[in-house]
Amino acid sequence: MNRTPIIAWTVAATCVALVLIAYVFVIGGFMPANADAKPGKIERWAAKRSLRVAIARDTKTMHGPATSTDSVMTMGVRLYKTNCAVCHGASDAKRSSVADGLYVEPPQFAKDDVTDDPIEMTYWKITHGIRFTGMPSYSKSLTDDQRWAIASFLRHQDSLPPNALAAWKTMPSAADSASH
Repeated sequence: MNRTPIIAWTVAATCVALVLIAYVFVIGGFMPANADAKPGKIERWAAKRSLRVAIARDTKTMHGPATSTDSVMTMGVRLYKTNCAVCHGASDAKRSSVADGLYVEPPQFAKDDVTDDPIEMTYWKITHGIRFTGMPSYSKSLTDDQRWAIASFLRHQDSLPPNALAAWKTMPSAADSASH
């Protein structure tokens, strides 16, 4: 007796049942949608895996700016202050109330170093944002040069030239400015 059709139907029925269960789980409101709920293991795995693959694919042929001058990095610090510090902090690494309330905790770049990340990866995150986190896309609000300037500042944060370092060290704490 040929059992291949029975096995095929069993596999197909199991797949349909799993899809229906997942659908009922979602539309029934059983999947947490609140920002203060911890994501499940499958959700974390899927999001991280997808992000890594998308960044690797999209940055494969991308090349950062040829130079990272003091003026470019100083501009990056100033743009960071305006657009990023409320979530990612200033040089004191104090978390703001905004950062404390985000579903995925944003890294505090004064202590959560990204200088070992390729500049193209940081630029990609600034440009496209990261879905299901608080990280927005800046593709419409910042120019290409401005996004590269922020990425350059973050990439060289541990070896900033004098003016950029001074701008970074004197940036007011995001924790202080967010509470006023």
